[in-house]
Amino acid sequence: MVQKSNSLKHLALQKFKKNFWGVFSFCFIVLVGLVAIFAYVISPDNSRYANQMHLTIHSKPPGFKVSMLVMPSQLNVKQSGFNKLFFGDINTATEIPISEFTIKENMLAYTEYASDGLEGQQKMIDLSDFKDYNTTDLVKERTFYFGTDKYGRDMLSRVMVGTRISFFIGFVAVFISLVIGVFMGSVAGYFGGKIDALVMWIINVTWSIPTLLLVIAITLALGKGFWQVFIAVGLTMWVEVARVVRGQIISVKEMQYVTAARALGFGDFRIITKHILPNIMAPVIVISAANFAAAILIESGLSFLGIGAQPPMASWGAMIKDHYNYIILGKPYLALIPGFCIMGIVMAFMLVGNALRDAFDVKS
Repeated sequence: MVQKSNSLKHLALQKFKKNFWGVFSFCFIVLVGLVAIFAYVISPDNSRYANQMHLTIHSKPPGFKVSMLVMPSQLNVKQSGFNKLFFGDINTATEIPISEFTIKENMLAYTEYASDGLEGQQKMIDLSDFKDYNTTDLVKERTFYFGTDKYGRDMLSRVMVGTRISFFIGFVAVFISLVIGVFMGSVAGYFGGKIDALVMWIINVTWSIPTLLLVIAITLALGKGFWQVFIAVGLTMWVEVARVVRGQIISVKEMQYVTAARALGFGDFRIITKHILPNIMAPVIVISAANFAAAILIESGLSFLGIGAQPPMASWGAMIKDHYNYIILGKPYLALIPGFCIMGIVMAFMLVGNALRDAFDVKS
């Protein structure tokens, strides 16, 4: 029995590998996951939440270049490498966009950058405070590959850091939905009777409430914040998992291997976890991929409404909210870039879900 199960898994894996778009989407998801984990390592702005503002260069187009005066931080806050990797650098340098600079003796004179043909202020700094740094360390050419937002922050860095919220909310929401959904569906499908009626009543009541409205209500009850959104989205997605698990268990609980397990005196818990669930997880995996994409869309909608991730945290939905009015002001890229990111990751999960459905389809 175990050998046949392994053979079916092997066949499903081979079918999945033959699906080009499924494999391509899976590789894209892995790449996005790596970006989410190492966002502060690879992003140009490694400050916490990529929140370095340069108001003089706000709303610049992709590929914009400017000379940047980088003055090392005078703070000496102790920060571990782990904390810096996952939460950004606290001791960030002060960056000032400049148009030109000159060095005389021990003084550096510079002109602040000003757009629209205006002339920036002229200022000077004493280089003796930065004697351990060369001029090339203090003045650097900076390229903003995705441009800057309305606060002058690097859009590329914000998109990379924002990947964390959109990506990890899928994992947390799917995990919560699987824990609750598999438990409720297993209990209802296996025991039936009044227990099944009670669970189905809870499922139908939850199902009848609009998802976004239910998420908003849970979010307001738990408070606005990062983890509150994760929990709220997860608590609204378990009903689909529960219905699928319940239906699958009803269809297999009278099969011979389940009857044999009962005859051997195995308990209900062991029969469900060791014999039934491993044989019905294929459709659950497929629906989990779809729920992953749905969780990203729900979080983006909540952030757009202002009740998701709160500033200054970077979120794709919040980035669209901040810049959607720029679409009619001739700078649509400020809203389109995070919009394309949402579309890309959601499409990737939907394609992976379709590929998994075809791979687990024993009739094809």
